[in-house]
Amino acid sequence: MKIGCPKEIKPQEYRVGLTPNAAREAVAHGHTVLIETGAGRGAGFEDTDYTEAGARILDTADAVFAEADMIVKVKEPQARERKMLREGQVLFTYLHLAPDPEQTHDLLASGATCIAYETVTDDRGGLPLLAPMSEVAGKLAPQVGSWTLQKANGGRGVLMGGVPGVGPARVVVIGGGVVGTQAARVAAGMGADVTVLDMSLARLRYLDDAFRSEFKTAHASKGNTADLVAQADMVVGAVLIPGAAAPKLISRAQLATMKPGAVLVDVAIDQGGCFETSKATTHDDPIYDVDGIMHYCVANMPGAVARTSTIALGNATMPFMLALADKGWKQACADDPHLLNGLNVHAGKLTYYAVGKALGIDVTSPQLVIKS
Repeated sequence: MKIGCPKEIKPQEYRVGLTPNAAREAVAHGHTVLIETGAGRGAGFEDTDYTEAGARILDTADAVFAEADMIVKVKEPQARERKMLREGQVLFTYLHLAPDPEQTHDLLASGATCIAYETVTDDRGGLPLLAPMSEVAGKLAPQVGSWTLQKANGGRGVLMGGVPGVGPARVVVIGGGVVGTQAARVAAGMGADVTVLDMSLARLRYLDDAFRSEFKTAHASKGNTADLVAQADMVVGAVLIPGAAAPKLISRAQLATMKPGAVLVDVAIDQGGCFETSKATTHDDPIYDVDGIMHYCVANMPGAVARTSTIALGNATMPFMLALADKGWKQACADDPHLLNGLNVHAGKLTYYAVGKALGIDVTSPQLVIKS
């Protein structure tokens, strides 16, 4: 199979879909790897790193898309890239379709087979291709939130760890999954007073047993959430429903109950955001003010630490990428129901229920697709 990796063109996105190590593995499996020139530079990989791994360097994304049987990326294809997809081609990347009807319709029109990293599952019910970026984003959230809290950036002017005689920042993390756990650990490590909210009592028990000395836990009832948000200097939104639009956890009306200059960091913005007032921002203009509350809603937070993120993502995606290349997408998905869960679009048909529900589009069972 010819595996293509174009340079990412989303603003301030420095990650790359294939590392030189992944390229080397694919070549060892007998595949051809096509890399757009400069694709890895933002993550610290030069073209020579890829040629030494056995890949070919092509001058343009157009050439990569035209020749490749499978496109491997990081971010969802942008409008220009979607026009280059063709019937029968496989796209393997993050998609986040539920809040993005324009992308969804373009992918359906392309005729391509589109497999989303964020809906591939594992035996434990986890999301193995989302987890590494969730870990990165979770660890970044308190860092960018503390920067936003600085007075010069519109925040309350509160230091995360406080100083002797002055209390620390109060941080509320909504969601106790991978993102929330990592955000809570880093915020606590910075000296903040941290509370994690979650609806699952089993998850709260685990967090309490594992991290009792680091942060507190509370049940995410509406009353608890409202009370803690009103007291918070920073709120991290870390709730995910796989493949679906994120639930809105804080309304605009609730902003009036918060401290002026408090910060909302929305790590779920790729899925539409979990605050009513969230809108996607970029690394070059990451924050905005709504009713005196500062919002940080960068849609590709891990892109800020592109080398770490690229290597972590590459480690996770490589086995699935090789399975798709070795067996073809249909046999690979038939052999692995967890990879099949990643199938979102095939030949003009939507195959992921949560996306169809969010966008009002009819869905075809992925099991029927691979049998047809």
